[in-house]
Amino acid sequence: MKRLFSLLIGFFSALSTLAGAQNPPTQAPQIDCTWLTVDSATKTATFQLTAGLTQLNGGLNFNGFNDGKLTLTVPTSWNVVIKFVNHDANLPHSAEVVDSVKPMPAGPVDPAFPRAMSVRLMQGIGSGEADSLRFVAGKPGTYLIFCAVPGHGLAGMWLRLKVSATEKQPKLVASST
Repeated sequence: MKRLFSLLIGFFSALSTLAGAQNPPTQAPQIDCTWLTVDSATKTATFQLTAGLTQLNGGLNFNGFNDGKLTLTVPTSWNVVIKFVNHDANLPHSAEVVDSVKPMPAGPVDPAFPRAMSVRLMQGIGSGEADSLRFVAGKPGTYLIFCAVPGHGLAGMWLRLKVSATEKQPKLVASST
């Protein structure tokens, strides 16, 4: 009986090790310093936004982050350029800056700033396609950089954009919420 018990413990230990190797713990996404470039002379923040950068959340992420866990902060009245590319081989995506309202919209709504949206908001752009959003962050507040393809934003495909009256330089910060 002891031998059978010992064999079972060994078997379950091996299964646990195998499962751990096949499903390694999820690493927290890292911020790449090349995602944000700042030109203080022209007061322009350029942010590289990549849809489906990783398989996190089934590819429904921006830059490997979802559910607002990455915040881009820019000073009020700065020019913002969001260079948007879809890296997701399976789904089309779009990008739009929207007011942070409850409930979250299910699809496209009016952008928070003029021209703060990619082309084909509802349909999205395909894998490998790119677009740019160019706008002035004219009003302090907290906004969402949101995938407006119906259901994607609701599934967690959004980041935060904070327009700050007190910050002097743009920055990217990861958070747990």
